[in-house]
Amino acid sequence: MTRDKLLLDVGGTFIKCSDGRMLPIDSDGSSEEIVRALRMAVEGEDGENTPASVRVAIPGPFDYAAGTFLMRHKFAAVYGENFADLVQMPRENFRYVHDVVAMLLGNVTPESGNTALLTLGTGLGFALFVDGKVLQNPLGSPSVPIYNRPYRDGILEDYVSKRGIVGRYGKPALSVKEIASRAKGGDTHAQQVFAETGTILGEAVSPVLSEFGIKHVLLGGQISRSWELFAPTLSAHLSPETSVQPIADFDNATFNGLKALL
Repeated sequence: MTRDKLLLDVGGTFIKCSDGRMLPIDSDGSSEEIVRALRMAVEGEDGENTPASVRVAIPGPFDYAAGTFLMRHKFAAVYGENFADLVQMPRENFRYVHDVVAMLLGNVTPESGNTALLTLGTGLGFALFVDGKVLQNPLGSPSVPIYNRPYRDGILEDYVSKRGIVGRYGKPALSVKEIASRAKGGDTHAQQVFAETGTILGEAVSPVLSEFGIKHVLLGGQISRSWELFAPTLSAHLSPETSVQPIADFDNATFNGLKALL
């Protein structure tokens, strides 16, 4: 039995499938564990429902033309391996795009004007839409990454992603969602943590936005579902004419981009 097309949004902890399935994956796991999750996503629940074509949104570094894993910080166990080979399907059945590029494409049109997308979750994503196109490097990743920019005693991602927010709040057992709920309920320490997140982001991205003439900033990723907690301090560090707003559809943003691109 075959399906015409399957869209996959491969993250560090889950694979979201366009047929409605949400499958766990441990990007820090063994090669066997990662391959098992990828095969389950591609093959379907019965292991025989093979799609005729698969479109994959996945973080980088990754060779998006060849389909090769190049990440060291996650999916390290399959570094240098080809996605299609791992799931034992023909390479020509697959097309790949950076997940943040896909999300940005799902939220802009040629008439959108220069736009940046910030995605906050387990990591920090950043992509630019300038003069009608997404800026990408030769491998297909966003050409102006900011996650690894030096900040304090680490990199920027250390302070504004999940680990940064949880770390500053000081209660590792709580999720970012729970900390956000406390902030919305009046917890001043939680509110301060999110406000500081906006300040850190604003200070970091303001020069980049000015350089590329960005007038619109979109916020995506799971943490951005609580965007109202950090958007004011983020906006305070940007030019007055720069708008900041969440993406239109958190649940389907990446799939919308895959459809638009592929």
